Amino acid sequence: MKHTIDATNKKIGRIASEAASLLMGKKTPAYRRDRPSGIRVSIVNCSKADINEKKKQGKIYVTFTGFRGGIYDESLGHLITRKGASEAFRLAVYRMLPSNSLRKEMMKNLETKE
Repeated sequence: MKHTIDATNKKIGRIASEAASLLMGKKTPAYRRDRPSGIRVSIVNCSKADINEKKKQGKIYVTFTGFRGGIYDESLGHLITRKGASEAFRLAVYRMLPSNSLRKEMMKNLETKE
């Protein structure tokens, strides 16, 4: 089963929460927490999403390498210029999925397009 979500003039969080619930299979009658749903989700028109300037400057993504001094932070605006708007959607959906062994498999079923 395949779902397509249009991101034109919509907020990142609204689209990401809808995509996360579809990837988990919560809207199917055969929903089980311990099994992957197998549903493919495609998010189109990521670059046309409604992201205001305050969010682009204020939202900070922090990563840690595990070594001393290895904390890196990056704003949403810099992430969009570096990797594109679709990467912001991928990160939002990734962080809304449960952090278990199925998250990697669910993320394989997510497709984002500019």
